[in-house]
Amino acid sequence: MPDQPTFDPADFAGRHIGPNRAELDRILHVIGVDSLDTLAAKAIPGSILDTVTDGVSAGLDTLPAAVSEHEVLAELSALAGRNTVATSMIGLGYYDTLTPPVLVRNILESPAWYTAYTPYQPEISQGRLEALINFQTMVADLTGMEVANSSMLDEATAAAEAMTLLRRAGRSKSPRFVVDTDLFPQTRAVIDTRATPLGIEVVEADLSQGLPDGDFFGVLAQLPGASGRIVDHSALIVAAHERGALVAVGADLLALTLLTPPGEMGADACFGTTQRFGVPMGFGGPHAGYLAVHSKHARQLPGRLVGVSVDADGDKAYRLALQTREQHIRREKATSNICTAQVLLAVLAAMYASYHGAEGLTTIARRVNGSARALAAGLRAGGVDVVHAAFFDTVLTRVPGRAADVVAAAKGWNVNLRLVDADHVGIACDEATGTAHLQSVLAAFGVADDLESAAPASLPESLARTSEFLTHPAFTTHRTETAMMRYLRKLSDKDIALDRSMIPLGSCTMKLNAAAEMESITWPQFNRLHPFAPADDTVGIRGLVADLESWLASVTGYDRVSLQPNAGSQGEYAGLLAIRNYHLSRGDEHRDTCLIPSSAHGTNAASAVMAGMRVEVVACRANGDVDLDDLRAKIADHAERLAAIMITYPSTHGVYEHEVTEICAAVHDAGGQVYVDGANLNALVGLARPGKFGGDVSHLNLHKTFCIPHGGGGPGVGPVAVREHLAPFLPGHPLAPELGGGPTVSAAPYGSASILPITWAYIRMMGAAGLRSASLTAIASANYIARRLDEHFPVLYTGDNGMVAHECIIDLRQITKDTGVTVDDVAKRLADYGFHAPTMSFPVAGTLMIEPTESENLAEVDRFCDAMVAIRKEIDRVGAGEWPVDDNPLRGAPHTAACIVGEWTHPYSRELAVFPAGAADKIWPPVRRIDGAHGDRNLVCSCPPIEAFSS
Repeated sequence: MPDQPTFDPADFAGRHIGPNRAELDRILHVIGVDSLDTLAAKAIPGSILDTVTDGVSAGLDTLPAAVSEHEVLAELSALAGRNTVATSMIGLGYYDTLTPPVLVRNILESPAWYTAYTPYQPEISQGRLEALINFQTMVADLTGMEVANSSMLDEATAAAEAMTLLRRAGRSKSPRFVVDTDLFPQTRAVIDTRATPLGIEVVEADLSQGLPDGDFFGVLAQLPGASGRIVDHSALIVAAHERGALVAVGADLLALTLLTPPGEMGADACFGTTQRFGVPMGFGGPHAGYLAVHSKHARQLPGRLVGVSVDADGDKAYRLALQTREQHIRREKATSNICTAQVLLAVLAAMYASYHGAEGLTTIARRVNGSARALAAGLRAGGVDVVHAAFFDTVLTRVPGRAADVVAAAKGWNVNLRLVDADHVGIACDEATGTAHLQSVLAAFGVADDLESAAPASLPESLARTSEFLTHPAFTTHRTETAMMRYLRKLSDKDIALDRSMIPLGSCTMKLNAAAEMESITWPQFNRLHPFAPADDTVGIRGLVADLESWLASVTGYDRVSLQPNAGSQGEYAGLLAIRNYHLSRGDEHRDTCLIPSSAHGTNAASAVMAGMRVEVVACRANGDVDLDDLRAKIADHAERLAAIMITYPSTHGVYEHEVTEICAAVHDAGGQVYVDGANLNALVGLARPGKFGGDVSHLNLHKTFCIPHGGGGPGVGPVAVREHLAPFLPGHPLAPELGGGPTVSAAPYGSASILPITWAYIRMMGAAGLRSASLTAIASANYIARRLDEHFPVLYTGDNGMVAHECIIDLRQITKDTGVTVDDVAKRLADYGFHAPTMSFPVAGTLMIEPTESENLAEVDRFCDAMVAIRKEIDRVGAGEWPVDDNPLRGAPHTAACIVGEWTHPYSRELAVFPAGAADKIWPPVRRIDGAHGDRNLVCSCPPIEAFSS
């Protein structure tokens, strides 16, 4: 008999998990255990460790058996085949769009773009930062504003952020906020959710008839409105300002190629979505929302903001600007909990604008408007009442008592229209609308196919756009596919993403995003579905959602899961709202205090404040664990007001705290709820379940543990999982009654649904045993790094048995005191070795948090460790006085190709600078170290003139 093969090509887990059997044996030997099971018993508290039978953990035995890549694609194809891709003319902020294939192939399908991390290390992120500043310029130009951020989670979130921005930027003390009656219903729902805990009173008014009586701090209008109506808001804005209120306008960017932008009307903020700029509807997302303001409000703008600065050689360079505004720094003083943005989709939208330019976008807009005008004319000729004379793309009709019949008739032609009410039907035209679609609509209304009728203008002459936009070379020089392909390659070559090397970021889990997981997201059966399409059209995607909810519940030990939150920060918010609303439902209005350990992620405190809670910080011990004595004291001090505790498990310090069950029990005994932050779930899957060891609610980061790629800073998905008593308070949606009546946190009922097949495929291919092996391998690799580096850089925290979880923190504080070399110096020097830096100074200043994930093989892990050891030797030479503190390879890092030529005055050699430790596979950083303070002092957040880049 031949020997049994040790490698099965169809075994996906063997492809996903980096170390092979021999490598894993080496890792286990170094950390002093004989097996992964022994590692689990040594690292994880026995009180929470799940039992294992035949390699399958308790709770995961309900998962289906693992399948191969080709089998999972066949299953996904079958699910996709159960969907009906109808012609969508529903509108309400979601429109069909024609994504240029060059952008599909070179952005959505390119790991150079989708596996990149948030650009916190700007020197090796110049490509995506340039793409994002293009996005900001595009939005600012089209809206007539001066500053736009680098994307929001969706349009409704952007509207809610606009509301709170107006409140803190204005002088009015009124709690009232006025919104137009002609607002998208999903936007109104998210505004209501955000307003309630913050004590904001939302007042609805028909703003076409002017402002209501009384005081208010802000006004929110939409252009065009949900009904398609176009209203000139200029007088409204003047009147609001005269009454001490600020104004935000939700604007369709495609319409703004033809209409006067809100910024020129005097609006204070502008928000919306860039979905129709080449980003498929995707059953609701992901899409890049936007928020733009005038310069005077730039420091109030939430989210990320890309700015222009200079590097050490004085050359222009991009970086994230004004980062002290961000929630992870401001914590309970934050005004927003925005964390994940929508970078990949923002890049796609920006490149759509770059590819088409102002002329191309205007041409598309005229065609869309032309279709709507032709349809309106044909309907009028057939005796149908068209409600509004001024519209861009959406025609509202009045058909007394016949609306449902018209919608049903259109469905017979495979066209979905919007049923507004029993008497009204809305029809939205878009880039994909053709003559045949218009003919089907006319037939559905029972009128003659007459598209030759005179189609009067529908855009008011008084609102015709006269200002130029998108004049920068970024939007005028990439018209051909050759030019765009090369531009995208040039940009991606300036970045380090997972397709080039390991990204050892603690707390962010940069693991493999397999091609088989990614493949289906570009299938039209998934990405051309409207989020409000009839349920019969979306059977396949709904089945996938149901599977995923069930599987995630099994993995976490909870009872119910909502996939609506489209970022981890929104999952936090939804979970805390569930806790707050649960207490309110029981008459416990006084329970409003949330305990949060001092080591927690910054979004924790920000989310608690947004949910209407008061934050009380709990101290941590010297070893990083929650201080139980301080916890008990805080519980005693706030017993009557205690709403919840938020803990991260394993802890933010990368340790399995052995007292976690005691922590949960103490809070429960005092009448509080336990929120377990799922940021570190990659160290728990298949090993322990938060819903079983004391959690009442958790959010999960699908872009961390479950393989949705980070995309340069988004998309993400942050599902919220709860025990049964909190299920009634999970997110609902006004257009999805099947979800119940809970608060709406995202624009679409199922959030960023089109990327859920990624996680579905990952779980389906890994199976229960594969998921457990992935978790244990990640833990083993982290402990291997800790052992290899501990003699060079002290490991700050370990558990009771000297083990770390899936990440470890190395301490540079004494090294900095002794030598002057900082964590920044080490981070920048790693770029010369071809690596992205670990997480800097979180959760402890002066440290680096390292997470290898299970996807990296031993050779890559050793290459990183070797680089860190070599850097330590460089530090020692600084400490010995061989190199001065202010002029050494670390302080001079990163070094560009330009460093090879020209004058060299440094006390270290060029060879050591650019080829440290004989680095063979050289990645050249495009810029030297960037001066962040200069960029903040001289804030520029749109494309600088091309002359600025000339030497």
